[in-house]
Amino acid sequence: MSAALEIRKDGTLDLLSLGALVHRLDPDLVPFRKATTCRIHVSGGEFNVAANLADCFRMRTAVATAMVRYPIGDLIAERVRAMGVRGIYKHFEHDGVRGPNMATVYSDRGFGVRPPVVFYNRCNEAAAMLKPDDFDWASIFAEGVRWFHSGGIFASLSASTAETVIAAMKAAKAAGAVTSFDLNFRAKLWKASGGADRAVETLSRIVEHVDVLVGNEEDLQKGLGLKGPEVAAASKLDPAAFIGMMETVVQRFPNVKAVATTLREVVSANRHNWSAVAWIGGRVVQAPTCALDVYDRVGGGDGFAAGFFYGLMTSASPDEAVRLGWAHGALLTTFPGDTTMATLEDVVAFAKGGSARIQR
Repeated sequence: MSAALEIRKDGTLDLLSLGALVHRLDPDLVPFRKATTCRIHVSGGEFNVAANLADCFRMRTAVATAMVRYPIGDLIAERVRAMGVRGIYKHFEHDGVRGPNMATVYSDRGFGVRPPVVFYNRCNEAAAMLKPDDFDWASIFAEGVRWFHSGGIFASLSASTAETVIAAMKAAKAAGAVTSFDLNFRAKLWKASGGADRAVETLSRIVEHVDVLVGNEEDLQKGLGLKGPEVAAASKLDPAAFIGMMETVVQRFPNVKAVATTLREVVSANRHNWSAVAWIGGRVVQAPTCALDVYDRVGGGDGFAAGFFYGLMTSASPDEAVRLGWAHGALLTTFPGDTTMATLEDVVAFAKGGSARIQR
């Protein structure tokens, strides 16, 4: 599969992400309406993949994004550096009152029968103002980039962010980089920026330039307007509906060489059953199923994507690549925050069937 993707062996960067950086406020187990304190996590669906690959998988990564010169921007930039990710920034000046701002995500993590809730303040967000010519894509890719990644969250922010993704995708393909895209369909974000029809039109134009697609059957249906299969999944862990859509995906987008997604069955806010499946060049590969005791579910899908991409970039077999993604995504849900605290050794051990027995 790695040969089919034609992944270059060398480059200054193993992966470049394009997306919005955000800070997530997390009141732990307390609902926001009763919160008195919060943790601050730095996040962003596209950034998380770059951060995970740098910190856990020891790869060279960067993120192209907006950065505002004010204390919240300083906090976020410090965390980007701490995760080992190079920031390629379009800087904005804050006016001291209204912005532009670095977006805020609020996450009530839930507990037991109380489900998690996520809501946003993306008003006057700097990342939404990004335009295709804010970055010199030709120069960036001339440095040597093996893999380029972006996602549907960033594409949903404005008309110009979607065009920025397309411009970067074209430059990446021209420079010989593999391209990936996580559909990450978020109904709240698309409702605020044009609705379902705009989502389908925008994401379809982007996916025309994509080699590796991440998204479940709901993402494919709502994000790309593809019809679902006749077969019904027996459970959230049954990949039948996802597999049934692959012929439709490749007929519509023959450029796509791999599609992957996590499979998650939510028993309670803190107990999930977890698996993953990928369609790779016509072959279906599924990870095992494990029961997760979830500490913080946010970022698990990005954890899977990072491990899966790492496997492909290091010439692992399709089975190994899916297992690495599955294992890293599982481990990521055991940490606070959106980005990894796992080591490569942790991931490899779990992917091979490791357990939670004490290590002495």
